[in-house]
Amino acid sequence: MSFNTRLLFFSTLTLAMIFGFMHLIIPEYNFERLHIFLFNLCSGGSIIVYFTENKGVMSLKNKVFFILTFIYAFLAFFHMYVYAIVVSLILVAIVEMVRIRRFSFFPFDFFTTKIPTYDKFHHASLLCMSLGLLLSTFAIYNHEFSKLLPFEKFELNTFFLGFSFPVSLISLSMIFKMMHRAKTPIGRYTKITIFWTINLGVIIFFIFILFESAILELVISLILVVAVVTTLFLYINLGVKEQQKAFLTSGICFLIATAITGVAYIAIYFYPDYNTAENLKLLRNIHRIISLYGWNLSGLVVISRISDFPIRLHSGRIIFLHWITVFLLAPMGYYSLTFAALAVISYIIFLYFVFFSKCVDDTCKVM
Repeated sequence: MSFNTRLLFFSTLTLAMIFGFMHLIIPEYNFERLHIFLFNLCSGGSIIVYFTENKGVMSLKNKVFFILTFIYAFLAFFHMYVYAIVVSLILVAIVEMVRIRRFSFFPFDFFTTKIPTYDKFHHASLLCMSLGLLLSTFAIYNHEFSKLLPFEKFELNTFFLGFSFPVSLISLSMIFKMMHRAKTPIGRYTKITIFWTINLGVIIFFIFILFESAILELVISLILVVAVVTTLFLYINLGVKEQQKAFLTSGICFLIATAITGVAYIAIYFYPDYNTAENLKLLRNIHRIISLYGWNLSGLVVISRISDFPIRLHSGRIIFLHWITVFLLAPMGYYSLTFAALAVISYIIFLYFVFFSKCVDDTCKVM
């Protein structure tokens, strides 16, 4: 990835976090939707397209996709839904062109053991992005114009969270690709089982959200926790010991924390004494911060520098800074402008080191 491309994503990811704290400065607006779109769709989606095309530079399709996601994010934020629908459909067409060129129109590779699990996750990431854009478009149309479906939660504020899933899937693709030592049939079928558990689990989870069934949401959440913990166990034992393994292992730990906070958010509904708007908001914010700036960011930075590793940085210290940012500064920053500023500074330092550190052998020109 060229310096200018890394600078572009560095800037967009930074802007996403800044908008996450903008409610402290302009409280009359809700910036949650905007900052999640900037992170997951603009940055995450564009990095997925870049990684899939594997051209070393951003293609014309990739550049158009990035610009349109930026436009889409602000159209959705300003409730300009007719234009947002048009842009969303164009984005679907771009993703599908990239997906079909790299894989196929119908995902036959999901149903064969001959295709590596990491390719299944990669294909699922692109397909999920297309479907997410289509579902968000239909959600806008349903909620704002037609009311075809009676579900109260079938709206953009539910489905914009789904754009985090393609980023999760591409990160899992990278994790499973590094499990080179899983040569036995047991290891191979275990990975395939995890693939189906995670993908079907998330789809079923969203269906249960629409039907507002807290018990079923909790059951599926616990199943997903088991799948994630199993992934961590496999990766620790089967993953190749390279520099990026530390970042991806840290990322899976963030994912487990995300799963735990998700379970806690659902479980709190069963305890009336704790089921208050303030507690729900606190858990939702912690869950969102860990998901975006912990798990998703870990995968994106590794994918962005995948051809450059090993790079010149102290992985342990940088990962420690990452955890301090995600678990301390960012959650407190949601309520305090001082901590918000510290979180942004810490976040920028982390991004700077992982995006712009030189290669160990100086074969890549990053500075």
